[in-house]
Amino acid sequence: MIEDIKKTLWATADKLRANMDAAEYKHIVLGLIFVKYISDTFQTRRDELTRRFGDAADDYFLHDVDAEMLADELEDRDYYKEVNVFWVPEAARWETLRAQAKQADIGKRIDDALSLIEAENPKLKGILDKRYARVQLPDGKLGELVDLISTIGFGESGDTAKNHARDLLGQVYEYFLGQFASAEGKRGGQFYTPASIVKTLVAVLAPHHGKVYDPCCGSGGMFVQSERFIEAHGGKIGDVSIYGQEANPTTWRLAAMNLAIRGIDFNFGKEPADTFVRDQHADLRADFVLANPPFNISDWWHGSLEGDPRWVYGTPPLGNANYAWLQHMLYHLKSTGRAGIVLANGSMSSSQNSEGDIRRAMVDADKVEVMIALPGQLFFNTQIPACLWFLVKEKRARQGEVLFIDARKLGSMISRVQCEFTEEVIDKIAGTVASWRGEADSGEYQDVAGFCRSVRLAEIAEHGYVLTPGRYVGAEAVEDDDEGFAEKMQKLTEALGEQMSKGAELDQLIRQNLGGLGYEF
Repeated sequence: MIEDIKKTLWATADKLRANMDAAEYKHIVLGLIFVKYISDTFQTRRDELTRRFGDAADDYFLHDVDAEMLADELEDRDYYKEVNVFWVPEAARWETLRAQAKQADIGKRIDDALSLIEAENPKLKGILDKRYARVQLPDGKLGELVDLISTIGFGESGDTAKNHARDLLGQVYEYFLGQFASAEGKRGGQFYTPASIVKTLVAVLAPHHGKVYDPCCGSGGMFVQSERFIEAHGGKIGDVSIYGQEANPTTWRLAAMNLAIRGIDFNFGKEPADTFVRDQHADLRADFVLANPPFNISDWWHGSLEGDPRWVYGTPPLGNANYAWLQHMLYHLKSTGRAGIVLANGSMSSSQNSEGDIRRAMVDADKVEVMIALPGQLFFNTQIPACLWFLVKEKRARQGEVLFIDARKLGSMISRVQCEFTEEVIDKIAGTVASWRGEADSGEYQDVAGFCRSVRLAEIAEHGYVLTPGRYVGAEAVEDDDEGFAEKMQKLTEALGEQMSKGAELDQLIRQNLGGLGYEF
């Protein structure tokens, strides 16, 4: 069922967006899916109440009520809010919109419906993207999209069904985000992190409790995966507090919608804003930080950041924000906190400007806990090789050591251009880290040649504070960043020379054979 829904939606959306950039169409589609979901869940609750009001054995049974009184009772907002269902005014309900889908002003009607929903649900205040009246689609196309989304049914009764509907919506959201990331190309990575990378971060950090923070939260995928991890391990999502920040206004709204549909409380700050210049959570000290900041951004610096208290280990270079992100996240950890960050491979070995000095200071201060090298082709938007950094505020186990894991060969190709980690690989990585930390029931840690090795800080210093796992675990392949240009060029030149020589020999052989057949050259 879910696969059919996703494929049908995407095929139609792909056709409809012929006149629109994927970056904008994403919000048009997902906004409508959001309205359909909250309308369906509202109607499901309404149907449940209708049934219970008429059941003499039910606590909700209403004595001696006529149809008008029943209708009034069904409009009581408290019945919906008590089970965490959004109240949807009649003019904003999906069937009302569907009946108006062929009207020329359907875009304005959708915007008005979103305004009504926001007015009735403070949690959604300012996060629904009201852009439908001005959307650039050919006549009738928006109505077609409304008709298409009408084929998705989120409304079912019972707690299990309610959770299923929420998960169904979540899956549709994630599918669309992934497809849009692929369609958008480079810009897609600003809001979407592949699920297997998020799962790896979450599995290693194990955020069961406390405050979870993502300073560049995109569409909120880190938080959604954290929720799943908590539930899978017998916990409650209410055991964690969610904090995030996002600069892009439309993506900020998308993240809020993504969490709202799942019933997750969150604090994304007062507004979308630049994390470095307008930190929305300046006083926050988190138990866990999970983040996939944009790689190697060069236009991040602002004069007001000079002497910022976050730059404990040195002022980051003005032309690259990688070490600004690392220090920002360390700054926002509480004393027992841990952070997991996705960054470009260059961050592990770069010595340009002040990066090498900052990395040395962080290593010497024992803030680096685990480094993981990732396979290529993990991301929709870039072929830049990536890695995972795990940082701690205060190391309580394995002081003076860093765990290096080389997972470059552990990816599985799911398409010609896309790679991911399987659940088994994620479990292997998380289990290795857990045993290295000495966590209960995780077994005894052992170095595994080519995969993992625990390294003392003194040895890291001998390697010039380069944190590339291939340097330490004895990997068969040499990390690209580790091989100098001259050596690499010499190998490539030698290989080319050999191939040219073989080519010349084959050419000569062909000429001889053809000459024997009477051909002249």
